[in-house]
Amino acid sequence: MKSAWVDSDAEALVTQYAERGIGRDLALRVYTTRLLGRDPQLVLHGGGNTSVKTRLPDLMGDDTEVLCVKGSGWDMGSIEPAGLPAVRLAQLRKLRALDKLCDEDMVRVQRANLLDPMAPNPSVETLLHAFVPHKFVDHTHSTAVLSLIDQPNGVELCREVYDGTMGIVPYIMPGFDLAKKAAEVFDADPKVEGLILHKHGIFTFGADAREAYERMIAYVTRAEARLQKGRKAVFVSAQLPQAAAKLAVVAPLVRGACSLKDDAVDGAVRRLILDFRSDDAILNFVNGAEVARYSQQGVVTPDHTIRTKNWPLVVPAPADGKSDDFKRGVQQAVQAYIAHYRAYFARNNARFDGGKKILDPLPRVVLVPGVGLFGLGRSKKDARVAADLAQAAVSTITDAEAIGRFESISEADMFDCEYWSLEQAKLGSAKELPLAGQIAVVTGAGGAIGSATAKAFAAAGAEVALLDLDENAAKAKAKAIGGAAIGIKCDVTDAASVRAAFDRVAETFGGVDIAVSNAGAAWQGRIGEVDESVLRESFELNFYGHQRVAQAATKIMLAQGTGGCLLFNVSKQAVNPGPNFGPYGLPKAATLFLVRQYALDYGADGIRANAVNADRIRSGLLTDEMIAARSKARGLSEKDYMGGNLLAREVTAEDVAQAFVAQALALKTTADVTTVDGGNIAAALR
Repeated sequence: MKSAWVDSDAEALVTQYAERGIGRDLALRVYTTRLLGRDPQLVLHGGGNTSVKTRLPDLMGDDTEVLCVKGSGWDMGSIEPAGLPAVRLAQLRKLRALDKLCDEDMVRVQRANLLDPMAPNPSVETLLHAFVPHKFVDHTHSTAVLSLIDQPNGVELCREVYDGTMGIVPYIMPGFDLAKKAAEVFDADPKVEGLILHKHGIFTFGADAREAYERMIAYVTRAEARLQKGRKAVFVSAQLPQAAAKLAVVAPLVRGACSLKDDAVDGAVRRLILDFRSDDAILNFVNGAEVARYSQQGVVTPDHTIRTKNWPLVVPAPADGKSDDFKRGVQQAVQAYIAHYRAYFARNNARFDGGKKILDPLPRVVLVPGVGLFGLGRSKKDARVAADLAQAAVSTITDAEAIGRFESISEADMFDCEYWSLEQAKLGSAKELPLAGQIAVVTGAGGAIGSATAKAFAAAGAEVALLDLDENAAKAKAKAIGGAAIGIKCDVTDAASVRAAFDRVAETFGGVDIAVSNAGAAWQGRIGEVDESVLRESFELNFYGHQRVAQAATKIMLAQGTGGCLLFNVSKQAVNPGPNFGPYGLPKAATLFLVRQYALDYGADGIRANAVNADRIRSGLLTDEMIAARSKARGLSEKDYMGGNLLAREVTAEDVAQAFVAQALALKTTADVTTVDGGNIAAALR
């Protein structure tokens, strides 16, 4: 591992922050914290912290000795000074004289001594930073160090590698007790330049930011060097099918099995989003004949448990062309995992007199031999975090097994970390959005209605894929939505293009729950005179396009086995034909029948089919030029034409989007047609 310190970069940041009244100590603390946080071999998703002891004015202007320590919720890779809240150091140091201090009181004392009462909670390891005397303190969960200390003889290995330059602290859960023990280990030999926390991570100290940071790099490098000595062949491959099933086939089957019915809401399902990873290292790991042993030993560091649970799910290898066999196998594996998790909870909850409430028992990491691994979460972001941590665990366990045998903390210790209130607080308590965990696909997403619909579904918590013939438009709309939204080229008049687009969605998110079939275009002509080619072209887009999208979505929904929702833009032409609009209205009328046929044929599978009947919406079908021409032909202003309905209100693309969202949320509604036109009796259904 190489130092990333650059003098000119460090001084530039010092100068930049000086203009905002921020001193050199804190500026350099931000600089090296970012260096650590940007290296995934050191820090992943909150798995580390840093501090600096300095002096700052309090709210009364009095010069105060403080500990600026990483605050909860801040990413070390992009941290700002506000992410290092200042705590009165003298008050923290006084706590060391106590024999006991519960977690809740520790948090209260830390918050009570913040210079800024609105600052984020200081790290749960704040007291460890406070109890050692050095000015700068760094803490990471280096994968190389973890490979050394996650061994039955981890302490002996560390003594060999560090030869007295690092203190070794036995495993204790983070908090007051760990801080006191770490301080005792340091006091026993104040010459040490850092601490190894057994089965947890590494701390390094320094008189300045560079010294603490480069000691971290140096001691991690020693661990890396030791891992290259005396290595043995790690994983012997199991016997696998000659050809593995494709990712687009595997992902929905895994996702469907890793779902639970929501007992609180009839018809609701708790779903998870997937994030897929595969490379040579991952395949060597998941393909190993002993994967059921080394993957089930526990987490590589306690911080991971809240995002990955303590063990991944291992499923059978999926053979190409045998998806039914794989579906049965993965369902059985998930049910066994859930039973195992509930038994683990019951065993350990007994130690708390049943005082803990069980978290959902679904896995957060799935290992698929021959394919790779999935991270799972209630959002794409959460799934990526789980996959990142799983990939780091693969690296750590592989290196551990190469020089010995991987060993985690005990089951009881894992439970205490997983159900620790201070760890659970990291996940936040914000109320979930109504479509969290669901995946929505919107066609014709480059247009006004499609893009508004995709935006509305994202705002309701869904992960969104925007499909459009114009790939650039789809990607631009996805970028505007942000988050994990993706834009995909899709020609709904081409069955292969539709299948490829839906495969891409399944590979990216794990499946499909909501399909909004919106793509369309308006052809005109007197029906008795229009050329047959025009009528066929309109049917290809305005009827068969909807059928292709619905078929592709239904195939994935059936594989998942968790129901779903098909939504169609049928427009008012389906029930209220206009003059010279037969080429458009006829396929739309057929699509209205299609909606009801899907509702009839797939209701027993939990798949709902609904439609929106909209009129006079500014979109690709009704452009500003068309509005101007029609308004002029009727002797009306554009406002009067667009608001020419019973409510005298213009209907927007956003109104149509909200109708689609409402239909997706209506779990007991199918074969419905919702009219969004401000009131047009001729287009109202019976």
